[in-house]
Amino acid sequence: TEGILPGGLNVRRRAAELNKKLLGDKKYNDYQSWIATIRAGGNSFNYILDWVSCFALAVNEENASFGRVVTAPTNGAAGVIPAVLHYYIVFSDGNSEDKIVRFLLTASKIGSIFKKGATLSAAMGGCQAEIGVSSAMAAPALAECMGGTQKQALMASEIAMEHHLGLTCDPIAGLVQVPCIERNTMGAIKAITASQLALQGSPDHAKVTLDAVIKTMWDTAKDMDTKYKETADGGLAINVPLSLPEC
Repeated sequence: TEGILPGGLNVRRRAAELNKKLLGDKKYNDYQSWIATIRAGGNSFNYILDWVSCFALAVNEENASFGRVVTAPTNGAAGVIPAVLHYYIVFSDGNSEDKIVRFLLTASKIGSIFKKGATLSAAMGGCQAEIGVSSAMAAPALAECMGGTQKQALMASEIAMEHHLGLTCDPIAGLVQVPCIERNTMGAIKAITASQLALQGSPDHAKVTLDAVIKTMWDTAKDMDTKYKETADGGLAINVPLSLPEC
């Protein structure tokens, strides 16, 4: 969908424009032909990177416009898991329904572990609890579908969360738009990278366990200043004038 998102920040939707730019004059009639058209464009690093961003942007633009999304694990972080899943479907020949189910089951189980051991709420833990957890859910799911072992999947989750530790939630004007929408693209890319690192690594040599990183995330959440927990009282929310256009 094109246009401006509601809320007063005048944030322009970008997914539709990026989709058109990447496909050029190529036509498609439905979902399957859209996927086929994307695949026909090649598999260069920049091309795939742009599409992963497009997938994530599209979901969270829908969220920011009061549309329907699947909380994964929250609305504000809903773009990471579908972006990584769609990356798998489009660029890794992941059309097997069984693999897609395994992806979602793996992501769900990891999300449950984070919920029980820490939090999924930015109001309690900052954005590490939303984008961080969603990335830590998507990474092991991708590793599972790419043939990784259980230990490699857990390693992928740990890597993804480790590099989101301390991430604050400071939405401008209290809207789930800036930096939230773009942040889903970052979470998706980190999840893919974490999965690759785990698949190419040896879990037996890892220095940090998933249990340790979950405890660390929760400790960090409790230490984090309240103004960085979805209040719009700190960070970007107070340092970016509302009169400026989004970069």
